[in-house]
Amino acid sequence: MSFQWAEDDFLPPGVVRMDREGPRDGRTYVMYHGTTSKSARLILKSGFQRSKDGMLGPGVYLSRDLEKASRYPIDHPEDDKVVIKVRVNVGRVKAINCQNHPLQKTWHDHGYDTAWVPPNCGMVKSGLEENCVWDPNRISIIGTIEPKPVHGAGGSAWGYR
Repeated sequence: MSFQWAEDDFLPPGVVRMDREGPRDGRTYVMYHGTTSKSARLILKSGFQRSKDGMLGPGVYLSRDLEKASRYPIDHPEDDKVVIKVRVNVGRVKAINCQNHPLQKTWHDHGYDTAWVPPNCGMVKSGLEENCVWDPNRISIIGTIEPKPVHGAGGSAWGYR
């Protein structure tokens, strides 16, 4: 069985959709967080929690690219994935554009609120952008997007709730 992932086109006032440039200091963006159904329920109930570690160190991992978020968790059954759509005030942003960047895991110690990995910079296999937000209080949940089964031709879009 294949699935589609799609969302509506409505943005909250003052929120910017992904553009070709990286997130700019002080702006608010729509971002996405891919997770399991069980984890999504916990996040919806209690809010996001900072991870202990990861490619960019501790923080909440998000992307402005729905395609990127819909891949997570990797190797998890598609019908048990959920993408949480959020609004994020990124604060001060640091681009981390190469492996072993001097601030790769310490960006927050240098006064940055968000670390941004640009698309196609060699940091992630998919070539899609990634963000790590230090403070979960910068994130507010808009809703969830779940896969919708497709009968017939395969597809890759999401259904927004």
